[in-house]
Amino acid sequence: MAGFGSWRTGVDKVGGVGLSGEGLNDVVADGLAVVFVGINPGLASVALGHSFATPGNRLWPALYRSGFTPRLLRAEQERELLPLGLGITSIVRRPTARAAQLTRQELVEGGRDLSERVRALRPGWLAMLGVTGYRLAFGAGQAQVGPQSGTVGGARVWALPNPSGLNAHFPPAALAVEFARFRVAVGLPDLSGLLGDGPFPDRRH
Repeated sequence: MAGFGSWRTGVDKVGGVGLSGEGLNDVVADGLAVVFVGINPGLASVALGHSFATPGNRLWPALYRSGFTPRLLRAEQERELLPLGLGITSIVRRPTARAAQLTRQELVEGGRDLSERVRALRPGWLAMLGVTGYRLAFGAGQAQVGPQSGTVGGARVWALPNPSGLNAHFPPAALAVEFARFRVAVGLPDLSGLLGDGPFPDRRH
């Protein structure tokens, strides 16, 4: 069965970063606590060769403020996620300027591919970065931010807000709270000490 590393060139699937078929770094390892799942790579990220490197993307600040990382990482430091039990992949591998340029068919097929990859590497949780992409890829039309009832490839699923700077519904502080809420549910420690373990204001919708 295909693993996360099945499309890479000359890189083992476990414990490292490899090039996807579209030339974007992908951070995965066997048995991670959480794999953060983007919708698809942005063109700027592919050009720079690192995940979530698009200017204005707020993933890295959210990971820090919520306590997933002990300091603010840059996109080029993505490998430092692995010792923390964290990884990054995406539903669809084709890069676009905006996720809205993907077709529904691409998302559905990407969801099937992701399920196979997840089944091979057995992470505990998938953090879907964007409710809309998750709904379309997995037929979860009523999904909201928070824990999901179904699994993907045997992994439990939590939907998080899209960290794109285009997502005006969740400003940075609110985004960090949602990430922290997820971290607490997973049982990971607060590595930054900025938000603690709650209680957090609930503004999920």
